[in-house]
Amino acid sequence: MIVQRYIMFFTLLGIFAPAVTIAIAAPPPGATPEEQGQHVFVARDTMDTGYTDAMTTLSMTLFNAAGQKSTRKMLTHYLEVQNNGDKTIITFKFPRDIKGTGLLTFEHVEKADDQWLYLPALKRVKRIVSKNKSGSFVGSEFSYEDISSTKPEKYTYSYKREDEHQGIKVWIIERYPKDPNSGYTKIISWIDQSNFQLVKQEYFDRKGSPLKFSLDNGNTLYLGKFWRPSEIIMENLQTQKKTTLTFTDWAFQQDQEASFFSKRSLERQR
Repeated sequence: MIVQRYIMFFTLLGIFAPAVTIAIAAPPPGATPEEQGQHVFVARDTMDTGYTDAMTTLSMTLFNAAGQKSTRKMLTHYLEVQNNGDKTIITFKFPRDIKGTGLLTFEHVEKADDQWLYLPALKRVKRIVSKNKSGSFVGSEFSYEDISSTKPEKYTYSYKREDEHQGIKVWIIERYPKDPNSGYTKIISWIDQSNFQLVKQEYFDRKGSPLKFSLDNGNTLYLGKFWRPSEIIMENLQTQKKTTLTFTDWAFQQDQEASFFSKRSLERQR
């Protein structure tokens, strides 16, 4: 769950038909705000089950505080893993100074994800330790944490209220990472009531101050079941920098081998 998965990112309970849009204009089920928030994120995760594997082409555009930009291209592979988190490989293809750089992620349901970064200049794979996962992913406004697992078991929740975002009815839910090494004290999520997809998130740093926000745009349904964003914008409120991820050429159920998702494959990607 690249991100998820990419986003990801990125991820209903089996009682809902997965191929239809669900019109719900009421608070989510649950006796407490924590149960209501958890219900939504468990539903999001459940409705994404069964995609098997996927591939997408990504364009990453970085904007500095002055608005100057640079663009990178990469390819991302995803593998669904039963009873655990998914596996992903991200490989940069352009420009030359970053070509061949890759990130391998093994997501887990509850424990910290495993991540390895391959740097062609050093010709070695570097493990990303948990305490460093709040760091910037290759200079972008996305952290390693942002592009790893968002499994619902890794958070506690508090449902806040219903609202609207750009004409869309949403639920607003706060999530609190259980991982003591998380770079966030909380994440406020805007969830589209019609399809349980993220449309906006606000991130608060370890001091509890607003750090950045993200927008998921162009959520699109594939194979009648699997929702994916066309674009994710991440803007840093403290540095005024911004990174945009644009997703194209989604392909699902490509029979990718589990053996491909390995540190050796990471080194071989060019």
